[in-house]
Amino acid sequence: MDWVSLVPVALLFILILLMILKGQHAWKSHARENFPPGPRPLPIIGNLHIMNLKKPHLTMLELSKTHGSVFSIQMGLRKTVVLSGYETVKEALVNQADAFAGRPKLPVFEEVSKGKGVIFSAGENWKVMRRFTLTTLRDFGMGKKAVEDRVVEEYGCLADTIESHKGKPIEMTLMVNAAVANVIVSILLGKRYDYEDPTFKRLLELVNKSMRIVGRPSVLEKGKANGYFDNENLTEVVRNLFVAGMETTSTTLLWGLLLMMKYPEIQRKVQEEIEQVIGSNPPRIEHRIQMPYTDAVIHEIQRFANIVPLNLPHETTADVTLKGYFIPKGTYIIPLLASVLRDKSHWEKPDNFYPEHFLDSEGKFVKKEAFIPFSAGRRSCAGETLAKMELFLFFTSLLQRFTFQPPPGVSITDLDLSPAAGGISSPVTYEVCAVPRS
Repeated sequence: MDWVSLVPVALLFILILLMILKGQHAWKSHARENFPPGPRPLPIIGNLHIMNLKKPHLTMLELSKTHGSVFSIQMGLRKTVVLSGYETVKEALVNQADAFAGRPKLPVFEEVSKGKGVIFSAGENWKVMRRFTLTTLRDFGMGKKAVEDRVVEEYGCLADTIESHKGKPIEMTLMVNAAVANVIVSILLGKRYDYEDPTFKRLLELVNKSMRIVGRPSVLEKGKANGYFDNENLTEVVRNLFVAGMETTSTTLLWGLLLMMKYPEIQRKVQEEIEQVIGSNPPRIEHRIQMPYTDAVIHEIQRFANIVPLNLPHETTADVTLKGYFIPKGTYIIPLLASVLRDKSHWEKPDNFYPEHFLDSEGKFVKKEAFIPFSAGRRSCAGETLAKMELFLFFTSLLQRFTFQPPPGVSITDLDLSPAAGGISSPVTYEVCAVPRS
């Protein structure tokens, strides 16, 4: 072998050596700056060797027990700070909102959004597009009777579709996705689609697939305002609203039906309250205040399902100090929602499905400050109002018309509450018998 053939090998060796030295230098530099502690990384791969790559939030929850509520992990060569527990997440996202309102430029997000839209954009573009999104949603009737009427129409279509199966076992993911998607589609496009429309079904399948991929660690490796209103930005805003307006709400509803099968006594209590307050009338949002138990069950479904355990990643927009640690500008931040929704200092039974978390001793509904499934601060979900309306109306209408039971041969103990892997913690695919109520 001559020396020429060794050149590529030598260059590769030098590159690896430089990367190792850079990583060691960064580690020592962070230590000098009182950077948050964390497990010591290996060269090049960082802490990837200790991560649960299918459910990384579980690893992060364990690391918080050793390293505290503010700690660091290294994914490859990139250092990331994880925030754990309600008090720490609130301090960052609410009390120091501006400093933690950035969004990192991750390859998977950049490839999809090109820095446009509202969810994955940053800086002035994000500020302009978020303001535009909130204003437009209000103009389109968000939180008003016009949008509620659309949801009422859609839950009727969904219930009729379910009833057509005559209580036989069905897998409901696609039809629930379609029903929820039709609400945001009707707002944005002024029409709804038939659940069996092939173009609509293909679109829903692609959205589902993309949300399973996004969030896996293997994937995460200025002028005047008018200048931001180009076709690319507006198209991405519509895409953001469609995805965010469908996936999280439909996933929560699927968790809700699974939990009602798992806990039939809770399902019966909800149905009793529906009968007392609503009877056979169509559920409306005005009924919610009269239905504390149902409201508590829906909130507990959201808390227990914990569908976005990692939250979406943030980035510091300035040097900042948090809990005594120095975090430089441009640091990736993971506000660990899983640690908030199961914070033992705020929830009596954090690992159990327990609607009483949201009820006082007299059975009245109580708000809990650590209930932030829509995140908090500047980057909280813009569609929170719509999602809350949809969850209440779809859930109560379905339990008004059906009792949800496991298929023949499947016992309650067989029902699996372990989430599937992916960026969204969805339930493992299951079949259900929706038995019409007399």
